[in-house]
Amino acid sequence: MARIVRIHEYGDASVLKLEDVDVPQPAADEVQIAVRAIGLNRAEVMFRNHAYLQEAVFPSRLGYEASGVVSAVGSSVTEFAHGDVVSLIPPNDIARWGTYGEVANVPARHLVKHPASISFEAAAASWMQYVTAWGALIDQAKLSKDDVVIVTAASSSVGLAAFQIARIVGATVIATSRTSAKRQALLDAGAHYVVATEEEDLVARVMEITAGKGARVVFDPVGGPAFEPLTASMARGGILFEYGALSSEPTPFPLFTVLGKSLTLKGYLYNEVVSDDATLERAKAFISAGLASGQLNPVIAKTFPLEQIQQATRFLESNQQVGKVVVTVA
Repeated sequence: MARIVRIHEYGDASVLKLEDVDVPQPAADEVQIAVRAIGLNRAEVMFRNHAYLQEAVFPSRLGYEASGVVSAVGSSVTEFAHGDVVSLIPPNDIARWGTYGEVANVPARHLVKHPASISFEAAAASWMQYVTAWGALIDQAKLSKDDVVIVTAASSSVGLAAFQIARIVGATVIATSRTSAKRQALLDAGAHYVVATEEEDLVARVMEITAGKGARVVFDPVGGPAFEPLTASMARGGILFEYGALSSEPTPFPLFTVLGKSLTLKGYLYNEVVSDDATLERAKAFISAGLASGQLNPVIAKTFPLEQIQQATRFLESNQQVGKVVVTVA
């Protein structure tokens, strides 16, 4: 028996239950890990609230990210062995390979022997954020030292990851936040500039920073009314990646701005990286090298023990954090 977090119904954090569960042996293409740390994600909150792409089958596990030690391998797995220290690149099924708990069976294809120089906590906080940012900024936008990128929801783990990835290639980062309360924290985390959108005119500030050219790349998980000023802040021929829908308000389509600047507006999903073998291998190589060199260094806002999974999730939902919320497993 292992302690596993499951939900028996949709609802707030109180539906997360830590239970003793028999975990089966891994399937042929899976690896079983003794979990040491879990990275929390907003997708898991959405899944728990019945606001996600995937439906739960109760009782349901959940969780996308983890790090730990290999405890068993499936019959067709050759690249991992008992005792290997590994971390998980989130697979496509939040429930089937749920990571909340002491033990998890996960697809071998999504495992990485992470650099020995990083902790279990840092490893569990790495892959969702860095793969998401890398896929848009590096693989698709081909971000370079001559580019300016606007990163919204900048204090999120993905936002902070985007700063670090952009800096590796020498690009300039403009972070946005609603108020100036997190300005210094965002600058310390790697943003070159911070625009507080409720206190400053985003378009005017971006044009001032870029000498009137605008930003070639925008990386946004919010949508809503901010969509129009974002496109107005872009350079001719620029590309905007929309990878979420955090705003509950309608998202207007800025037709004349898009036409006048020949903009590309792209809906972007993390799955675009992990569903393609060649792309996934490129992501693994880039991120592993960055973690080993220290150029990629996950920002961890706070850690909680597994017994406090409800409190950890509530903290994530509070939006107080700058960086990743991590749960540790003794």
